Amino acid sequence: MRKDLYLRLERISAWCGFVLLVGFVAAFSAGGILTPMSPTKSPADIVTFLHDHRTGILWCVVLMVLTVPFEYPYVIVTSLQMRRVEGGWGLLSMIQLTTGVVAPLGFFFPLAILAAAAYRPEIHSPDVLAAMSDTFWLMFVGNACIFVLQVWSIGYASFVDRRERPVFPRWYGWLSMVLGVLLVPGAFVFLFKTGPLAWNGILANTIPMLTYFVWKIATPVVLLRAVRSEEQELAGTEATAPVTV
Repeated sequence: MRKDLYLRLERISAWCGFVLLVGFVAAFSAGGILTPMSPTKSPADIVTFLHDHRTGILWCVVLMVLTVPFEYPYVIVTSLQMRRVEGGWGLLSMIQLTTGVVAPLGFFFPLAILAAAAYRPEIHSPDVLAAMSDTFWLMFVGNACIFVLQVWSIGYASFVDRRERPVFPRWYGWLSMVLGVLLVPGAFVFLFKTGPLAWNGILANTIPMLTYFVWKIATPVVLLRAVRSEEQELAGTEATAPVTV
């Protein structure tokens, strides 16, 4: 593949990060689930919510189905840039790649359950709908900590990069490490219905969500800069390459 085409594809893949960000915000805003409902809501309250937000929830799932596939080029270009740090495929780039590849499942499965609840709420009892709603929120918030190793691998790659112009800036490495730590409390939502560790709590949801939003803005910006530095490195290599006769 020509180098200019390869770099263009990398840039497009980095821009996919912005597509994901806009798609996520639009989808969850449409569904009325950008802010989680309280775990203490009664089955009757949940039924009312599902009826009132039925159209929005179904559109939320449609938007997510259309948006989430952009995660794949976004994840792959991140690992390709990490390869520059490791000098080829290594432990860090492979951890990021494998954890990133399963990331869309963390959206698809919970949302499919919520969509099933909102699709025909009139045929299910309030208890069944409440159980489906609980399953959505427990999976969606509780599974977030699975991706701790993904963001930590990116952060650690920025720390071990000793080149004069690192692929990832140190501040982004620290942001990734902090996000990984903040995702851990999500594992405890299965134990609490109220307080900071409930699925709508400040530790399990609010702070991690805000940090994730910042990280989701920063990552494509950092990737675009990394691709630019790769282009400059390739240009420098070609300029200094010996001429063969």
